[in-house]
Amino acid sequence: MPTDAHHFSLLLHTVRSLLGPDGCPWDQKQSTLSLKKYFREEFAEIITAIDNNDPENLCEELGDMLFLVILMAEINKKNGTFTLQDILRNINEKMIRRHPHVFADGEKGTEEELEKQWRAIKSQEKEKKTN
Repeated sequence: MPTDAHHFSLLLHTVRSLLGPDGCPWDQKQSTLSLKKYFREEFAEIITAIDNNDPENLCEELGDMLFLVILMAEINKKNGTFTLQDILRNINEKMIRRHPHVFADGEKGTEEELEKQWRAIKSQEKEKKTN
């Protein structure tokens, strides 16, 4: 049975083919700036699917958003800005850091306490970025 990693790899291959020499001229012309409107559109469609309690459409729209994220990552890789690996590494490290009650010796606490902790960690991260 194919795994999540297998299907992710197939999508990555598809995006790379679209951006490759024999790929799609439209995809090849895209930039971070040009994709901004498509992110907005897909985000709105995701919200609509949630509001309509439509899991089938939500699944489709999340797929469209994932495609855009990978497309944007590959465009930035070509530009030497960042890579998909950078995105995946950064988000994984961030989620582990923000969940010490799961990945470290932190206390589980109440939902309210965990949300307060989340905000405090996020604030510390932002402070480090500005220094």
